Amino acid sequence: MDVDRLSAVADAVLYEGYLLYPYRRSSPKNRVRWQFGVVLPRDWVERDGPVTPGVSGAADSWYQRTECLVRVRRPDAAVTVRVRFLHQQRKQVQQAGPDGAYHPVDSLRTADGTAHLTFDEAVPREAHFTVAVDDLLRREHTAGFGAAAGQDTEPLPSGAGRVVRRREEVRGRTTLTAERLGPDLVRLRVRTENAAAFPDPAAPREEALRRALVATHTLIGGTGVEFVSLIDPPAQLAEPARGCRNAFTFPVLGGASADAPEGGGGLGPALLSSPILLPDRPQVAPESPGDLHDAAEIDEILTLRTMLLTDAEKAEARATDPRAADILDRVEALPTEVFARLHGAIRSLAPATPDASDTVDPSDAMDPSDALDASDAEAPVAPRIPAAHDLPAAPEGPGAAERPAWWQELGGDGLSPTTDTVLVDGVRVGGGSRVRLRPRRGADAQDMFLAGRTARVAGVFHDVEGGVHLAVTVDDDPAAELHTWYGRFHYFRPDELVPLEPSRPPAPSPET
Repeated sequence: MDVDRLSAVADAVLYEGYLLYPYRRSSPKNRVRWQFGVVLPRDWVERDGPVTPGVSGAADSWYQRTECLVRVRRPDAAVTVRVRFLHQQRKQVQQAGPDGAYHPVDSLRTADGTAHLTFDEAVPREAHFTVAVDDLLRREHTAGFGAAAGQDTEPLPSGAGRVVRRREEVRGRTTLTAERLGPDLVRLRVRTENAAAFPDPAAPREEALRRALVATHTLIGGTGVEFVSLIDPPAQLAEPARGCRNAFTFPVLGGASADAPEGGGGLGPALLSSPILLPDRPQVAPESPGDLHDAAEIDEILTLRTMLLTDAEKAEARATDPRAADILDRVEALPTEVFARLHGAIRSLAPATPDASDTVDPSDAMDPSDALDASDAEAPVAPRIPAAHDLPAAPEGPGAAERPAWWQELGGDGLSPTTDTVLVDGVRVGGGSRVRLRPRRGADAQDMFLAGRTARVAGVFHDVEGGVHLAVTVDDDPAAELHTWYGRFHYFRPDELVPLEPSRPPAPSPET
């Protein structure tokens, strides 16, 4: 199975968002985790109705579906599927009492000065099965997998207490089916479901996660098979490629094509079906010395930031999770020459052929330091930004300074973001209204970080599909004034806001 070239990328997907800079438990980002490829029990996910599938896995779901095209090269061809995920476990610190009993605590410092913090961790899991293509064409193949509930206990020095790690049982089920589309062309479907029952659909997400498959993704390879790119398929396969339907994940090619050793040709020996949107043949930059777990991370920037953490912050990060401690150890021991390589790399150069009319200034030549920073192949799901955000700049001239820079009159058939209002829970809300943020389940991670915070509405926007979005600035954001000046806002739907004051009076008409 030719998936070795994808292993580093698959591991990056597995631990995407596992722990975010600054790698401390107290960081708000590390209180809202497990955002990609989360496959939860169906009873819990559908408590408010069916979920809407998409091609990425930033929304909670109870299944993933991968559909891809397979070129069958031999009569004895077979496909091999690896379903990989994280199994959440609770790390609970317990202090020893005078009566010999252990009592749960949030944190504990032992006599050697080491801090121990209660925190959620995860254990990597994998299910692996191989099926002949001919067998799949005759009947579907279903395989169950999972991990049993368990508990591990680690004593702390001098009898101060112990660390208990507990895991709930998780169960999954993967079904493979195949449909022949031509003499040597097959559509393969891989559907993975959470097979666990959940007794309390009203329970908070934190409890449901204990029975979830987290960061779920699928590696597909095999013998005598080759996979077709759904991003850039060969011209003769474009139509069947468009017929593939993927839900909560999307397959991309890995490895080089037999027909095009340099990596082209729209064919490859393996697929990575990822909940994070990736290009075909993704790679981790060879300059990267290790995973930093942060979405779309740039190693140089995060390494510099990690170096600048205070001793107290580093101590908390080390106590938070062993992976955070590994990052700190690696950063502190990073040789100068390795760090220098993170500043940039030019992967390829193409000769420039300027027009005769062009004037070339030698000072404009590319410097190697201007190249892209080394980064992991990870890519975050695009944030939810309404089309109305892409408004033209404010006009110059008299009176222009009186308008916000991000708004231009006549930009949308009489719509006026600064004066329009929308009804929210019976209250008229518009520019200047104060609200509390309540992002709904399925919102992106950046929105979830702001749950419960208060904000001020900057404007009411309408997207091209008729949706309404309210642009807000968060009250305790020290850069709120700067964001308002150049129009960088957070956007929420009306049902994600709670008004904090009575209705605004109607805006005066232009004649008033």
